[in-house]
This record gives sequence, C-alpha cells and structure tokens, in this order.
Amino acid sequence: MTNITATTQKNLVLVSGRAHPSLAEEVAKEIGTELVPTEARTFANGEIYARYGDSVRGSDVFVIQAHPFPINEWLMEQLIMVDALKRASAKRITVVAPFYPYARQDKKGRGREPISARLIADLFKAAGANRIMSVDLHAPQIQGFFDGPVDHLFAMPVLLTHIQKTLEAKSLTVVSPDMGRVRVADVWSDKLGAPLAIIHKRRDPRVPNQVSVHEIVGEVEGRVCLLVDDMIDTGRTIAKAAEALKNAGAKGVVVAATHAVFSDPAIDVLQSDLIDQVVVTDTLPIPAEKRWDRLSVLPIAPLLARAIREVFEDGSVTSMFDGAA
Repeated sequence: MTNITATTQKNLVLVSGRAHPSLAEEVAKEIGTELVPTEARTFANGEIYARYGDSVRGSDVFVIQAHPFPINEWLMEQLIMVDALKRASAKRITVVAPFYPYARQDKKGRGREPISARLIADLFKAAGANRIMSVDLHAPQIQGFFDGPVDHLFAMPVLLTHIQKTLEAKSLTVVSPDMGRVRVADVWSDKLGAPLAIIHKRRDPRVPNQVSVHEIVGEVEGRVCLLVDDMIDTGRTIAKAAEALKNAGAKGVVVAATHAVFSDPAIDVLQSDLIDQVVVTDTLPIPAEKRWDRLSVLPIAPLLARAIREVFEDGSVTSMFDGAA
C-alpha cells in the first residue's frame, strides 16, 4: 500500500479591478508582493470579461476593487472576477471593497423600498466570496448581511494622525453632522480630548442629496470645528453644516471623511470660503481635476495591507484598532 502525502503551502494572491489600480499597486508594494496579471476588458455591448494570467489554484486570493462612478460597472467587474477565481479553484476568496457599494441603502425607510446593501452581500456570496473586507461602513449592521466573516476596518487612525499633526486639540470641537454619526464623533472626541457638538438636521426622503440644517447642540463659538463623516458625496450636507457652524460663531471648519465620492457639484461646493480644509483618504480614486489646494488625501493602502496580512496569517484584525473593531 502506497501512502500519498500532500505538502501544501499557503499562497497569498492579490488581484485588482480596473477602477483604482494605483491603490492595489500600493497595497501590493506594502505587502511586498506583486499583483497577478489580469486580462480585463469590456465588450462593445458593455459586457465585462476577466481572466487571470497565472494559476490561482489553492491560493488565498484578495480581490481589490474600488467603487467610484460608474459604480454598477465596477461592482459587476468585481463579481465576475470573483466568479473566475471560484472556477479557477482558489482556496479562499476575499472581496476587498474599501467603499462598500450601496451602503446607504441599509434599511427600509419607507414602504416598497429595497435593502440594496443586503443584495450586494448576497451577490458577493453567490459569486463565490468567502470573506469581505471594507473600510468605515456607512452602517455597522451591514456586517450581518453577509453569511461569513466581514473585516470592518476603520480609517480613524489614519485621519487622526494627520489631524493631531496639523490642528491644536485645545481649540478643537468635534462635530457630528447628524444624529447617525454621533457614536463615531464621540470616539473622535475621546481620542482628541475635545468637546463634542451635534448638528440636528432634517432630510426630505423624497428629494435626494437635499438637507436643511436646524440646530446645533454644543459649544462651537470661537472654536475650530472638526466635522467628521464617513463619506462626502455631493458635499451639500457638509456645506450646510459648515454654514451653520460659521453662523454660530465657529472660528474655522475642518472636514475629515473617509470616502471621497465627490459627485457633482462637490468640488465647487467644498471650495467654499466656509470650509477651511478637507481631509480624506484614497479609498476611491481622486483625479487631478477633483483636487484643490485645501484638500489633503491620505493613503489607505498601509491599513489595507496590514489587514490583508493579518487575515492571511490567521492573525487578529481587531488588534489593529485597540480592540475597537
């Protein structure tokens, strides 16, 4: 009788979609590896095709894809890439989506509405994903939509380091732009040792991207206000908040956000004299035409690279955030 012994070695593989290749390249550089060559193209009728240049059989594969405009195209590309990996016998497939698609549609606010964030999780699962990694989910409950591990990373350490270097904590007031971000703003407040203020706003559910600011809870007069949020889309919410803070006597307004969606007319809105500085990360690509002198873009690749290494080595992602993750 002959015994067959298989000696297997874990193999980390990084692949990237076409939405934000520079981010994937930076992640690979941080880890000390290279991206697997991927042939990806779009046919004349809009269909997407993907094939890998190297074998991924038995590998631990991380599929990195950003989701800027047109979000549906990049989402479909990532799903097709995951399906290709499944059919190529990858051992484990982790979707790395720093900006989770459709994250704002996480619940039913009115009757006959979808819960699209759950649909996205189902699509990733159906395609063959075993795990999801994302940064600053719009709603933490999205973690429960996926039937498998979800690594919820926080950009706060990246943003916080920059804020601590550039602003004096003693003159700061941390401001939550709405009631939904109070918990996050409270953590910022603790980390900086700064007081907390909250802006109460109302949004008409029938009119997208329109906000009317009402009252400010907390002391902002004579203070530099640090507005913290997970994303900036059109910028109108932030602009309204900045206007309310300046009208209440704020000395300055600095905005810190993770995801720079920057849909029109965000660039014009954010360059308002009411906003002194905007600090974001590069979870989404920010082309030169969407940058200006008061915008600071911080690299998210080191955070993603560390998390990927922890997952690959069966380490602890939670330990990266002092047990807060």
